[in-house]
Amino acid sequence: MQQHEIPGRIRFAGGNSGLTKVAVTTKTSMAEIYPHGAHITAFQKNGEPPLIFVSRKSYFASGKAIRGGVPVIFPWFGNRAGEPSHGFARTAEWQLVKTSANDGAVTLQFALPAISGQSAWNSLRTEFVVTVAETLTMELTTTNESCDTTLEIENCLHTYFHAADINAVFISGLEKSPFDDFAFGANGMRRPSENSTLRIARETNRVYFDSPQTVEVHDEKLKRTIRVEKFNSNSTVVWNPWTTQKLPDDFDPAEHRHMVCVESGNVKQNKISLAPGKISALKVVLSSRAI
Repeated sequence: MQQHEIPGRIRFAGGNSGLTKVAVTTKTSMAEIYPHGAHITAFQKNGEPPLIFVSRKSYFASGKAIRGGVPVIFPWFGNRAGEPSHGFARTAEWQLVKTSANDGAVTLQFALPAISGQSAWNSLRTEFVVTVAETLTMELTTTNESCDTTLEIENCLHTYFHAADINAVFISGLEKSPFDDFAFGANGMRRPSENSTLRIARETNRVYFDSPQTVEVHDEKLKRTIRVEKFNSNSTVVWNPWTTQKLPDDFDPAEHRHMVCVESGNVKQNKISLAPGKISALKVVLSSRAI
């Protein structure tokens, strides 16, 4: 990967637990990305608090997903019998195939390699392009290179946002959207739209379907609004485990106060039927402004 270094912009370094990370610097921001999962673990504008949350107890190990940052969920969402939760992309070792830089932005292109034991999916060519600038742009593109097989896929950029205090956070943009509720054993019960901004005051696990609109996360303590602008995304997932959801050891329940997930993708009833030769292109642009 050393051939992809760009002095003053992209360098490779030892990350947590010896994994390789890519450190990115621009005139306005910094980011860190692990080829393990093509996983963004940091993005921060100069002079601002971090945009991204990563659990201090997260695993950084082969075969384990990183807890926090931006996991790439693909080609399925949720659990599947005998298969890794949320698909295999977030624990795969992606290949960095191209980098570039201009005066204000750095772009990195990752490719998902063929996965052993996943022959049904290896006809898909999947790339993840990250552009670091004053904004963070993520593009997950999948092409079905099969001659005759249509595949149903789900994709999601499972973004964990940093919050000063979850009690001082509210989310706008989903006021008119109904959702499926997976918190407190609701088992996906359909709920009507609430016609109000969302405040997180308990375990929250919602899939808003048919929701292509931009969503904003307002942090009253940090006096910041994060804008989640998305393209070719019909699902929005909002998640905070609070202290009631059973979690593995890579997340301290007390950390629920400092994060909220607002995820962009196409899951469950919005899954994609990808015919031979067709392309799915999910794009998310994250930005922030003072309030």
